[in-house]
Amino acid sequence: MNPGLLTLTGAALFGFSALAAQPKPNIVYILADDLGYGDLSCYGQKRFRTPNIDRLASQGMLFTQHYAGCTVCAPSRSSLMTGQTTGHTPIRGNREVEPEGQYPLKSEAYTVAELLKDAGYVTGAFGKWGLGYPGSEGDPNQQGFDEFYGYNCQAMAHNYYPGHLWDNQTKIVLENNSGDRFGSYAPAMIHQRALQFIEKNKEKPFFLFYPNIIPHAELLLPEANLAEFRNKLLPEKSFKGAEPGSAGFRKGSYGSQAEAHAAFAAMVTLLDTQVGEVVAKLKELGLDQNTIIIFSSDNGPHLEGGADPEYFDSNGPFKGCKRDLYEGGIREPMIAAWPGKIAAGSETSHVSAFWDVMPTLADIAGAKTPERIDGISFLPALLGKPGQKTHKSLYWEFHESNGRQAVRKGDWKLVRYQVSIPEKATTELYNLKTDPGETTNLASANPKIVKEMLEIMKNSRTPSEAFPFGPEKKTATRKP
Repeated sequence: MNPGLLTLTGAALFGFSALAAQPKPNIVYILADDLGYGDLSCYGQKRFRTPNIDRLASQGMLFTQHYAGCTVCAPSRSSLMTGQTTGHTPIRGNREVEPEGQYPLKSEAYTVAELLKDAGYVTGAFGKWGLGYPGSEGDPNQQGFDEFYGYNCQAMAHNYYPGHLWDNQTKIVLENNSGDRFGSYAPAMIHQRALQFIEKNKEKPFFLFYPNIIPHAELLLPEANLAEFRNKLLPEKSFKGAEPGSAGFRKGSYGSQAEAHAAFAAMVTLLDTQVGEVVAKLKELGLDQNTIIIFSSDNGPHLEGGADPEYFDSNGPFKGCKRDLYEGGIREPMIAAWPGKIAAGSETSHVSAFWDVMPTLADIAGAKTPERIDGISFLPALLGKPGQKTHKSLYWEFHESNGRQAVRKGDWKLVRYQVSIPEKATTELYNLKTDPGETTNLASANPKIVKEMLEIMKNSRTPSEAFPFGPEKKTATRKP
């Protein structure tokens, strides 16, 4: 990135000069995978508890109107990394590359990891990447991360007992998972490396990006974890999936699970335990007072592999799940805790999104933020200070299911489905203040608002040769 494109933002503008004078805070960003708005007890989950994440919320701030970058993995994470909406971010859809990985971020992309590394941080990513196949220009080691351990490929991350993981550029074959063996549980291995990263870098400012794969798709975990919930979430649901010897086994197909309800609750409980252990490690090392922890999820709850979001009320009061651009597919839990800076037990209705994370972390680190991003720092909201800027509008696009779009302006939200087939395209308008569940389409009664929102949609994106969208897909050619 050309330094000429960078500009000072943040602390000075908002009167946070005292923040800049202190030692750089450590930054821990934990990203769950397909965790719904209602899957945490502090957001209303009733069938099981998440005490460690709840405690984090009680010690910090809970966001009620925070949005993912998209409704599926890769574009949502690209939005997070680049500070741009899916109308501008380089990766706008899930696009696989054989034999392993996804279409890569280009070298000219400037990520939040590069931003923080430029600001003097040690950077590490542990979990799922999905933004560039091994060795490509989109590989995490080429996008600002000093250390990476986990799944490069999001399809491989469907499986919790994989054949291999990646340690930077080294492929680590898991012999205990060969054949029909289930000996090495990847989330546990990745978690230990994340804790080691904290230990190893306790003397310097660090950015720990922890894209945890729980509770995405395959509902598998050790018996010791599952046993706690056996026969407690009835009636049970079973799922028949890939078994040893089948074509998709450990190649992205989801494994069988006879106790899907118990497994899901156990997996989110394990995620909660891991969050608690990260917090405990920071406290053990005396780092907790100078570390901000942010917890969120990459999109809404999924319907695959035996998952049952209706049973768990995983999308809370909202309509839709993963792959929807209704609130249930994109509105996410977000919690931020920073002792002495963020008021304990606070809550905000400030409307924010993944593309706001980059400028926020830049402000926290006293770093520079790229000019041409879509994000707005929410540091004032975090600190309870005046001067919080708000978005004029927010935009999303989804490249599957014949194309979907959504835009929010104030309390109004416009949703369009079947975008790639103009004669079948739908237009839905909702008032989120009076109808957060998006039950009543007000489009026909508000033609002026619809026209305005459609114009915002039109101006909220730039064409992408790699990810053509809508009618442009008919004439575009895709390069590998």
